[in-house]
Amino acid sequence: MIPSDGNLRRELSLARRAARAAGDILRGHWRRRDYQISSKGKDNPVTEADLEADRALKHLLHDPFPEYGWLSEETADSEARLRCRRVWIVDPLDGTKEFIQGIPEFCVAVALVEEGDPVLGVTYNPITREMFWSARGMGCHLNAEPVRVTRTRVLRRANVLASRSETARGEWQVFRGRLKVSPTGSVAYKLALVAAGKGDATFTRSPKSEWDIAAGAALLAEAGGTMTDIHGTTIRFNQRRVKVAGMIADNTVLHEQLVKIAPHPERAVE
Repeated sequence: MIPSDGNLRRELSLARRAARAAGDILRGHWRRRDYQISSKGKDNPVTEADLEADRALKHLLHDPFPEYGWLSEETADSEARLRCRRVWIVDPLDGTKEFIQGIPEFCVAVALVEEGDPVLGVTYNPITREMFWSARGMGCHLNAEPVRVTRTRVLRRANVLASRSETARGEWQVFRGRLKVSPTGSVAYKLALVAAGKGDATFTRSPKSEWDIAAGAALLAEAGGTMTDIHGTTIRFNQRRVKVAGMIADNTVLHEQLVKIAPHPERAVE
């Protein structure tokens, strides 16, 4: 067992190592194309790579801190986590569709939440080798460099990172001329890019699970950004029901404007 560090340095070091180890697993499968694909439901594929990365994360993160709760997309949930002050929330492969399609826009997402607040986040793209990381009071970083959100204030000039699936279904057509929309894979990866100033905002009206957004919430908090649900309500993590009613994440100065139009796309039409 590793003693907990009040300033999260041990947890951060461990989370970065674990994300890199899981990323190595994903990169190997992605290059070899040697994995089996199954389904967890409609439009929800899962691969052997997801499951192998999940096992590695649990071993590397939960075993050293057994008193911390555990919530992962690929692990059977247990209500025991609800009694824990700190909980690891992970997605071993966010962007499975992109992974399968050979698009290098997927990542490992690791978050630590404390009494509902995201206090540590690591998002790692194993193909581009981008590691976004933050911990409470330490700022947000991309690899070795500190990063922050953009300063864009005008909505028409905002570069909004949008779901590839939603874009393909035509759900973003209503924002044409009002926003610059850039289709990008993986919710967690989009959030990390916004935190690093590589996009101004991202949002979705589709429900998301805590493991999709917890790491990004931690990154944004240290990068000067803002995340709420689609209605502008603050998100609390480690809830009994892990689904969140959509999500808006941005550079903070755009947030009020996006809360007005994101849940009601008809308002974006002039």
